[in-house]
Amino acid sequence: MQPEYERQEREVPIGFGGKLSQGVGAVPDTVKNWVFSTFILLFYNQILGVDAFSVSVVLAIAIVFDAITDPVVASFSDNLRSRWGRRHPLMLVASLPLGVGIYAIFVPPAGLSEMQLLAWLLLFVIMVRGFMTLYFVPWAAIASELSDDYHDRTSIMSYRYACGWTIGVVMPVITYTFFMVGTEENPVGQLNPAGYPAMAFCSALLLSGGALATTLLTLKQVPYLRQHKQPRSFSLRGMIDELVGALKNRQFALVFTIMIMVSALSGTTANIGIYMTTFFWGLTSDDLRWFALSAVGAVLAFPLVAGIQRRWDKKRILLVCTYVSLFDGMTIVSLRFLDVLPQNGDPMLLVILVGAGVFAAGVAVVQGIISASVLADILDDHELRTGLRQEGMFNAAISFSGKAVSSIGIVLGGLIITAIQFPTNLPPGEVPVETVLRLGLVVGIMIPLLYLIPISLIHRYRITREVHADIQRQLEARRRKIIAGSVMD
Repeated sequence: MQPEYERQEREVPIGFGGKLSQGVGAVPDTVKNWVFSTFILLFYNQILGVDAFSVSVVLAIAIVFDAITDPVVASFSDNLRSRWGRRHPLMLVASLPLGVGIYAIFVPPAGLSEMQLLAWLLLFVIMVRGFMTLYFVPWAAIASELSDDYHDRTSIMSYRYACGWTIGVVMPVITYTFFMVGTEENPVGQLNPAGYPAMAFCSALLLSGGALATTLLTLKQVPYLRQHKQPRSFSLRGMIDELVGALKNRQFALVFTIMIMVSALSGTTANIGIYMTTFFWGLTSDDLRWFALSAVGAVLAFPLVAGIQRRWDKKRILLVCTYVSLFDGMTIVSLRFLDVLPQNGDPMLLVILVGAGVFAAGVAVVQGIISASVLADILDDHELRTGLRQEGMFNAAISFSGKAVSSIGIVLGGLIITAIQFPTNLPPGEVPVETVLRLGLVVGIMIPLLYLIPISLIHRYRITREVHADIQRQLEARRRKIIAGSVMD
């Protein structure tokens, strides 16, 4: 028996306040992702002296645990019925533990052995990832439910990415200006142990504060979100059936496959990106603050998204953005190998790298907004085919693919650091040149080339603007038929 949903119809489209309230929810996940990918491996390997590969294995184990919980939370959220809707109770429960967990990661008790440090890391990484799932999956589902309009969805996603990018720029500036400060003993700020507790405390406030803010501010949207007319029970078998049902949708299965490949590649480079900036480019914390200017690219991109989408289909936009991102990243490293770029320490090199960051940020914003909007369109196709609205499960399945496979990437990232025999507790200038060059070759050239595989799959996406309009017409006709049947009864 197919579920029946109810919701209050909007008299006017969702406005600025509603979109901003939902967009604020991007803060916790953005901060968590930046802190995890930037500092965990560096902190435990370079400062605490733990083997890089062992740290990566611990992070991978936590991600696998996290990935398994995604469909569980999604199914529970999709089937929940409460006075506060399907999503908000879970978000509220997760808010405070998020901050506690991320703070604990960077303040382990003194005197722990390497194995004890790894156990401490595993415990609190699992805690953060688990509660982030409990928060993020329902929050992401709300974004897909707020509007059924093809263009308005992109606007909602724009607010989400605007808030995420804003904090994604502000947080590094605060960190490298006030926390990761170089001293005479530790001239490279990101290698200064004294900065990590304050950075962790700031991150904790942003995770818990951001989650609480979006949960409370969007409570007024609950009447406009779909809810089951009758109570539904959660079961493990039902969860598996829902996940399998989602993957039977060909367009979603395609996007799911693309995400698996992208996650494996991005997971490989994410954890060692700070090694590139610190050792390959020779940047200090003072230099890294200038990358806040990448916000210029993001700010310029936000107002362009709506116009670009009205001119081109989402598929074409994604293809262009992905190709540009691929070659943009490879170009910078290739120019270094060709001795075209200024040497490390030259102010002009920083200008070039920041300029590339501005351009990359603009492209990434457009790509991210359109990708999220595509998922919402696939949800309509799925409802037409099955009668089910599974915003939670679809978002969780994408998250599941990313987390499960990126765990492989994280292990490979740590393995790369170990395989090239990257030393610990050495300042950038003392690391062997051959080691640094091997790092740049793998991260800047070899791995990006593999993105050509998921790019080829994007060409197979079929839900164009015209196809989506037809889907909406059929859904509306079905709803009217159901209403007419109810009246006759």
